[in-house]
Amino acid sequence: MARHAFHGAADRFAVTADFVAERFPDARFVADVAGGQGMLARLLRKRYNIDTDVIDPRGWTLKGVSSQVTEYAAEMAGYYDLVVGLHPDQALRPVVDSARTVPVIVLPCCNFWSADHRLGRAALLAAITDHHGALGGAVESITLSFDGPMNRGLVLLPPPRPPDADPSVPPRHAGRVGEELTGQRLAEVK
Repeated sequence: MARHAFHGAADRFAVTADFVAERFPDARFVADVAGGQGMLARLLRKRYNIDTDVIDPRGWTLKGVSSQVTEYAAEMAGYYDLVVGLHPDQALRPVVDSARTVPVIVLPCCNFWSADHRLGRAALLAAITDHHGALGGAVESITLSFDGPMNRGLVLLPPPRPPDADPSVPPRHAGRVGEELTGQRLAEVK
């Protein structure tokens, strides 16, 4: 693979790709939000055959990487089995809100959670944990094996399906999140 120049920990893309594939083995369609040039998406596709779209308004993706040049919105999550926010900057809140529908891996680098309060790393992770926990979702703290401190994040799992949920509509969960697993695109469900 050609060498590319990136800021930050050079191995963060490979480490994150390995984590995605191990933790969510049934995920087939992933959103890489604010994914920049698309190195994570490229590695997920080449190493693990996971279709990945970079969703980033900057439009800087490498040749051959699937991308959408637009701002990410949580409503887009339903198309994907998993949403990844590896340092998602201003897309932090919509990435976290995606966990209402699908699993999310988020490793925030900056405090784009609250314009009113300046939060340090621990306080930022705690605020996200409290927010998602209040919705009934599960939260798992993670530390990935690349140089920190921006290697700490969260796995956010959607709240359980209500007992009165329509059984003819499959859940949108992927990975090891219980018995309700699917890896189907929304179009295949219909």
